[in-house]
Formats: sequence, C-alpha cells, structure tokens
Amino acid sequence: MDALKKDMIRIQELTGTAYTKTGALLALGDGGQMSPQALQRSLETTLLNFEKATLELRQLCEQYSPGVGGYGRRPILPPLEVAGKVEWLGSDWLRITLNTLLPHCRYASPLWLTDTIVRLLDDFQTRGNRLPFFRQALLVIDEYGPIQNRHIFDQDNKGWKAVSNAIKGRLIPDDDQFSLGVALIATPASECRCQISLLNMADAADFFAVRNGDYSLD
Repeated sequence: MDALKKDMIRIQELTGTAYTKTGALLALGDGGQMSPQALQRSLETTLLNFEKATLELRQLCEQYSPGVGGYGRRPILPPLEVAGKVEWLGSDWLRITLNTLLPHCRYASPLWLTDTIVRLLDDFQTRGNRLPFFRQALLVIDEYGPIQNRHIFDQDNKGWKAVSNAIKGRLIPDDDQFSLGVALIATPASECRCQISLLNMADAADFFAVRNGDYSLD
C-alpha cells in the first residue's frame, strides 16, 4: 500500500472514531438521561477525539504541502497571526500572547492549545531567536478581557495545563511543583487576550513590580 493511500485511510479512521463518540450525545435527543457531570465528561471526551483527529490531519496537510517538485515535507507551517506571538519581555523573561482566553476544560487538557503554543515557539526559534531554559520557573497566565466575554471563572475549570504541557522538557525540565510555579490572574480590558509569561522563579518580585507599574523594563 503506497503512503498516500495509507494516509487517506488514516484520515477516514480518525474522523470515523471522532464521529462515533457522538453517539452518547445523540441518545440525549431521544430522551436519554445524563447528569450534568456526565454530560460535561461526554462533551470533553468527544472534543478530545475531534482534537486528536484535527491535529493529525494538520500534520498530514503539512506533510503533503506542495513544494518544489511535488509534495513537500515541511516540518511546520507558520502559525496564523491571529493565533498569537512570542517575544522577549526585557532580556530574561519570555512572553507568549494568545489572542483568545483560556478554553473551558475540566476533564481533559485542550490539545489544540498545546499544539498552538508549540508551533508559536517553533516559529520563534526558526526566525533565529533563542529559547530560554529555566531550572525553576514561574509561569504567569494573565487573561485580559471584559467581564461579559467570560464564561468560566473557576481557575480549575480552565485549560491552563495545556500551557505547561507545551513547555515542559523544552523551556523547563518538568511541570512538577518543584520545577514550576503557576500564577493565574485576570485583568479587565476591552479586548480578549491571554499573556503567558515565563521567568526565573527568583525574578518573581521584580516581575510583579513591573506588572503593577512600580517600574518599567526600559
């Protein structure tokens, strides 16, 4: 079986598996009963399967992206500008800005968010920028936006773990409690965005002094 046919069969398998996971949800339309907790778990399980299918389809799209002499094998595509950006904050702190708020997540970490951050870091590095590596780091996730745009307020229901999953082993040794501290905060703003800052744990006081306007990085 040639590679193209094998990959097309894989696409059918992925989309078929994702579709069959909607069966439990369809049963509700026929009078089935399900507790709110079970419904949430079923929805996230369904979402997880579709995300897995989407991510693998994305990889296949890149693998078969036309290049010189036919199908190319490009390792990455530059992320859409709407996804976000990576930049240095001063000389020692890394900032990832996402043009969206954290997604709702109770039972499974959102794969698309991990994948998006990985791609943003790949693109940042491909453009000649260095990436830091912190032995003990502080991860600060600051969500900006108006109150009416927020649908989830409990921090444990937000998909912030997708961020630590994207950076462990690459920017930090692991995301255990001795390697990574996490701060989840929110700031009122007219437009929605999520600023993710990564810094040395020893710089925590300086970072929050800058955030509070006590002094600037200039």
